[in-house]
Amino acid sequence: MSHAVVLYLPIGRKTFDLQAAETYRKQSMKWLEESGHKIVAPSEILTSVEELEQFLQTNASSEFDMILYQSVTFADGEFMVKTLEYVREPVIVWSVREPSVGGRLRLNSLTGGNSTSNVLRNHRHPFTFAFGNPDEEKLQTELNQKFDVMRVLKSLNQLKMGVVGDYPPGFFFSDANEDELKDALGVTLHKMDLQEAFKKCVELPEEEWIGEIDRAEQQVIGLNREDETVKKFAQFSTYVKKQIEKENIKSIAMRCWPDFFNDLGAAPCSVLSQLTEDGMVSSCESDIHGSISMYILQELTRGGAPYLGDLVHVNEEKNSVVFWHCGAGAYSLAHPSTGATAGVHPNRKIGFAMDFGLKAGEVTIFRVSHTPDGYRLLVMKGEALDVEQPFTGTSVEVALATDVTNTLYDLMNSGYEPHFALVYGDVTKQLIELGRLLQLNTDVFI
Repeated sequence: MSHAVVLYLPIGRKTFDLQAAETYRKQSMKWLEESGHKIVAPSEILTSVEELEQFLQTNASSEFDMILYQSVTFADGEFMVKTLEYVREPVIVWSVREPSVGGRLRLNSLTGGNSTSNVLRNHRHPFTFAFGNPDEEKLQTELNQKFDVMRVLKSLNQLKMGVVGDYPPGFFFSDANEDELKDALGVTLHKMDLQEAFKKCVELPEEEWIGEIDRAEQQVIGLNREDETVKKFAQFSTYVKKQIEKENIKSIAMRCWPDFFNDLGAAPCSVLSQLTEDGMVSSCESDIHGSISMYILQELTRGGAPYLGDLVHVNEEKNSVVFWHCGAGAYSLAHPSTGATAGVHPNRKIGFAMDFGLKAGEVTIFRVSHTPDGYRLLVMKGEALDVEQPFTGTSVEVALATDVTNTLYDLMNSGYEPHFALVYGDVTKQLIELGRLLQLNTDVFI
C-alpha cells in the first residue's frame, strides 16, 4: 500500500511569537519526514496570504491526498479560503499548545484552528481537527490514523471495480445504483460478461495459465495439480487478471453460483481466494458493496487480507458469532495449525474451494451498507477465537466487544445486508472518521 502524499501548510502571523512558532514548525517537519509519507511543504512559516498563494502556484501541478493545515499561530480565514482556490483535497486542521501560560498569549494557535474549522464548515469542505504538539506520541498516532483515512478517501474516489456477472437470483443487496454509488463514494463500476469469460478462458494456452497453479501451490495444502477443476481455476483466474490489468481495476465483485458449477464445472471460491490473497479484493455473489468494504479494510491495514462472510451462528455463553462462507478466504487467514487447505464446495461438492478455520486475533468487522435513505456504515470490533473450524468451507468464531444478543437484534432490526467484511487489527477509529468525512450515518458496536 502506498504512503500518503501530504501538503503541509504551516500558517502564522508576524504579530505573534514567530520564534516559538518556528520551533514547532521544525519539530513538525522533522516528524513528518520521518513518518514515511511524502511531504510537500514550504521552507518556513507562511505569514501572509500572498506568500501562501505563491507557494500554492509553485505546486499547482502536484497531486495530494490531503492538506495538513497547521495553524502555528492565529491566522484568519483568508488563508484557508485562498488554499481552497488551488487545492480541493480534504483538510486536517492542526493546532498546537501554547508554549507558556502567564503573560502574553504567544501563539493563539487554538483560536486559529477554530477559525479555520469554521471556514471549512461554512464552505461545506471535508475536514478534521487535531490538537497537540509534534513530539506527543498520542498526536502522532492520531495524525497517522487521519493520514490513512484521507488516503483511503482519495483512493475511493479513484476506485474502479470490476463487476463480473449480475448478482444471483434474489440477492438484491449485492446490486448498486451506479450514479448514487459515484456520488456517495466516488466509486465507478466496469461490467464484465461472465459467460464470455467462461468461453474465452478455456481457450487460453497452457503456458499462460499454468503459473496460477504454481502460485496456488506455494500456500495451498493438498492441491491436486491434475484435477480438472484446478485447471479451470487457473484458466479463469488468468483471464480475469488480463481484464484487471487492461481496465486498471482495483477490486472485484463476482457472480459465483449457479454459473460456475453449471457452466464452467468448477467452484469459484479458489479464484476469489487467490485474488484476495494477492491484493485484488474479491467478493462473491457479485456483492458490490461487500467488495468496497473489503477494499477499505485492506487499504486501512496497508494490505491486510480481508474476509467476507455470512453471520450464521450465535453462542450466547461465549458472547460470540460465527462468520462463514462456502470456500472463499485468502490463504494467509488460515489458522496456522492447519494452513490453507484445499477442499470442495460444501454444498455442490465441486473443487476447488478452500476449507479451513480462520486464525485467532483482534478483528474489525465492517460493512458499507445501502438503504432506501442512502448509504450508511457499520463498524464492529471483536476477537477471533482460537477454536476448531466451526463449519466446512471457511469460517471464524468471533467474540464481540458488545453484548451478542443486543447486537444481533440491532443488526437484524436495522436490516443490514447478510455479508460482513472482516480484517485483522483494530481500524475502528479510522472507519468512524471515514464515515464522518463522507457524512454517512455510522452504527458503531465497539
